[in-house]
Amino acid sequence: MTVIDVHTHVFPRITRNEGGLLGDANRPWLRVDGDGAGMMMNGDDEYRPVGEALWDPARRLADMDAAGVDVQAVSSTPLMFGYSAEPERAADWCDLVNERILAFCSGAPDRLLPLCQVPLQDPALACDVATRAAAAGHRGVHIGNHVGDRNLDDDGITGFLAHCARLGLPVLAHPWDMFGADRMRDHMLPWLCGMPAETQLSILGLMLSGAFERIPPSLRLCFCHGGGSFAFLLGRADNAWHRRDIVRAGSPRPPSEYVDRFFVDSAVFDPRALRLLVDVMGADRVMLGTDYPFPLGEQDPGATIRACPGLDDAERALLLGGNARAFFAAAPAEGLLATEGSAQ
Repeated sequence: MTVIDVHTHVFPRITRNEGGLLGDANRPWLRVDGDGAGMMMNGDDEYRPVGEALWDPARRLADMDAAGVDVQAVSSTPLMFGYSAEPERAADWCDLVNERILAFCSGAPDRLLPLCQVPLQDPALACDVATRAAAAGHRGVHIGNHVGDRNLDDDGITGFLAHCARLGLPVLAHPWDMFGADRMRDHMLPWLCGMPAETQLSILGLMLSGAFERIPPSLRLCFCHGGGSFAFLLGRADNAWHRRDIVRAGSPRPPSEYVDRFFVDSAVFDPRALRLLVDVMGADRVMLGTDYPFPLGEQDPGATIRACPGLDDAERALLLGGNARAFFAAAPAEGLLATEGSAQ
């Protein structure tokens, strides 16, 4: 049984000077302190202590072997998105990050699948960067769930998602820069409350705005952290759609009829929650995701799937790897790589 983890992060060795590509106010870089320890830096500020698995592929592969993980999809740490920077600077930054992620994965291309990042603040540039990255060997795109006050149902961003669909390039959407930060200063509440709410907002926005009607159904889109609070509150959204015309104004179908348009990962950490998630999404729409190598991730990859009640062996195999194999199966459409450019 192949085990594929679709939600893992990397922060390649990027110096303070290289971080300056984004400008003095936006300078993510990695400080390596020795003995396997390091610090993610945001300019002069220490952002988060980290370990060498975040930048050392040999350590990562050893961890994968120890945990029984065959393949990881490797995406940047959200601190690196650069969405607040001037678009041309951000495009150059993304090219650098994407080059480093390719290098990180190059020693084990059958086990480490590189995902690129893009300057999503400028969807036309994002299309160009994604096309270049796909041609260079990236297997998908990693994006944040919003850019400032623009959600994923923004016309420019849906144009970018349509571009990815035409390329056959899968998209992993990750919550970040959570709203309400002034009320969530302690206890990692932005990660515990803000991230699930951000993801639910993204999914419902795509549904209720009619964006899923405008995006090709061939798009392979996955939301991290089990889709946040979406599955638990889907009944509330359906009830609102049926009872209030202002809820359904932009959407011809209730939210529950769009669950076949996206995937979610399994990072919910409770077998009972995963059981609900599979009931809502279907066993063919949930993929193993651990958030490796961060402490809030699943430390025993696949443990929640293996403990989930009511799954048969075939369904467990789908969640542990079969669905992800299909999600990343098709290479980008080679004939389009040379011709596809900006979002239409």
